[in-house]
Amino acid sequence: MARVLIVDDSPTEMYKLTGMLEKHGHQVLKAENGADGVALARQEKPDAVLMDIVMPGMNGFQATRQLSKDDVTKGIPVIIVTTKDQETDKVWGQRQGASDYLTKPVDEDTLIQVLNKVLKA
Repeated sequence: MARVLIVDDSPTEMYKLTGMLEKHGHQVLKAENGADGVALARQEKPDAVLMDIVMPGMNGFQATRQLSKDDVTKGIPVIIVTTKDQETDKVWGQRQGASDYLTKPVDEDTLIQVLNKVLKA
């Protein structure tokens, strides 16, 4: 299955998302902040990235923009997974290069459907 990078500073969210992905046969890579996520994505070239927004240092919008503009990582779909549920946040996320936008708490079926959709695109 796919190799998915989770970028999230919450151990609880990391645990939940990892469990959902591994249950469906995906391999999980993990980063606890935006800068580490960008570096790991460049190094490992995962099939997709699940990106939190609110993190210390480089936030998820900044990290998504870096990934979408970098020749090495621009082909990797980024799904924003965040508690920020305002329409302006969703629009801004798409403008940074995100392929999709999910609001926490994430439903497992929805996560897998969206992941499958962006992997096929």
